[in-house]
Amino acid sequence: MTDQTVEAAPDAPAETTSMTTVVAASAAGTAFEWYDFFIFGSMAGIISKVFFTGLSETAGLIAALALFGTGFAFRPLGALIFGRMGDKVGRKAAFLVTVTMMGGATFAIGLLPTYGQAGIIAPILLIILRILQGTALGGEYGGAAIYVAEHAPANKRGQMTGWIQSSAALGLIGALGVILATRTLIGEASFGEWGWRVPFLLSAGLLAISIFMRMKLSESPSFQKLKDAGEQSKHPFRESFGQWKNLKLVLIALLAIMFAQGAVWYCAFFYTPVFLEKFLKVPAATVNELMMVVTIASAPMYVFFGWLSDRFGRKWVMWFGMVLALLAFLPGFHMMAQFANPGLAEAARRTPVVVIADPAACSLQFDPVGKTAFVTSCDIAKSFLANNGISYDNETAPAGTLARVKIGDAEVVSVEGGGLDKASLKTVKAGVEGRLKAALAEAGYPLTADPERVNFWGLFGVLLVFTIAATALYGPQASALVEMFPTRVRYTALSLPYHVGTGWVGGFVPFSAFAIVAATGNIYAGLAYPIFFTGISVLSTLLFLKETRGRSLDF
Repeated sequence: MTDQTVEAAPDAPAETTSMTTVVAASAAGTAFEWYDFFIFGSMAGIISKVFFTGLSETAGLIAALALFGTGFAFRPLGALIFGRMGDKVGRKAAFLVTVTMMGGATFAIGLLPTYGQAGIIAPILLIILRILQGTALGGEYGGAAIYVAEHAPANKRGQMTGWIQSSAALGLIGALGVILATRTLIGEASFGEWGWRVPFLLSAGLLAISIFMRMKLSESPSFQKLKDAGEQSKHPFRESFGQWKNLKLVLIALLAIMFAQGAVWYCAFFYTPVFLEKFLKVPAATVNELMMVVTIASAPMYVFFGWLSDRFGRKWVMWFGMVLALLAFLPGFHMMAQFANPGLAEAARRTPVVVIADPAACSLQFDPVGKTAFVTSCDIAKSFLANNGISYDNETAPAGTLARVKIGDAEVVSVEGGGLDKASLKTVKAGVEGRLKAALAEAGYPLTADPERVNFWGLFGVLLVFTIAATALYGPQASALVEMFPTRVRYTALSLPYHVGTGWVGGFVPFSAFAIVAATGNIYAGLAYPIFFTGISVLSTLLFLKETRGRSLDF
């Protein structure tokens, strides 16, 4: 990072801002906002127990992951609100509001009552605060990326905006560090009872620091020049989405860059922890430690790939990241299973589980609101297997017959729960589950990953490949997006595709992938979701994305 001084426009107030201050203030605020968002995603398991006590274990986890996705779902709304503000009022004002709004909502989550204390009111309040968080973050990234890019020299724009990308890693490091430290200091029992509030409440101090740093900034030169000439957009929405020349760029940015960005980055950093903890039975503390090491390793990569794009172009560096992810995800997740829980992988190969049932009696194992009663013999058997991360094959049985689960030479016959009262249904389910547990144990299926056999560095190697793919795509992304759009509508036109991609595609990766796994019985089936969206971007980048490296931003 250089200490170059950036001057305001000639007839603007006589302010100067060093490049170091511009990057530091923008990156620090963005890191804080990502910290806020990540502590929620990293504690999905705890959140499901605290706020969704009335749901089953699987439904509670899916609800928590869906709520994590809800914050992302509202990011496009924030992109429109704060994009309009950024293009009409200024970059500085917009992202000063976003950091304040985000921090306040996060702090308030730490004060919420639990489901046990307030019943349904607790998850309702949590949903409202998640919406506020997502809306605020919708205006954050565009403002920070544009602010830095509009200050940076053209030949260093990728490198400088790479620091904004790395701030996401710093936010995740901070979130995981605080969670791990709190868990270690007070113990897992206390963390589940009240310690989960600590990471949220600590955001108050980080909020104060971020506001202080951003108050020191002046407006960006490109926008100040436009404002002084009275040429800033009066109708950012109409210009961005009502004029084909700009709308076409919005669509290309979404299809060629942001579909892959959402799918690759969130699969690498958010679905992998769910996969390791839920399906491979790796302890939560070990998963947190692993993700922290991987995230620390990722931080300088964003700047490196941004720098690389200054030399060789944005398009091909990003395309390399997409292709690497596309090739690595499926074999990589299989390797993770072998490294994390070789006992489970060996048992699945040696003694595959087969569910033999009438297809008409089998429901999708997907219940985000906990209202579906899985009472057929097929549903009872599959619910247990899905909830315990056991892959299974399906065979068709004659209509009207009871479902059977074949585990090696053992065969467990399920029971029909339709028409039973809750107490009786619970009893018969417990009986089936007990027999299934015994049969799985006899076949060598471990209840948890054996700590002595977890290959930490093997897992790190696989995740490092995913990380290289994600950072190669994400590092040059800010400069590529900023260079695509004209100054008048840059904030609005950039922010919407970014947050549709990361919010709607990326934010729902953990939720959608987990739901696909629960529905199919194949723990690798969820990868179809990120692979599908990444494939679209690989083709769209080749066909439609133009190189923008070094382009003047005053257009």
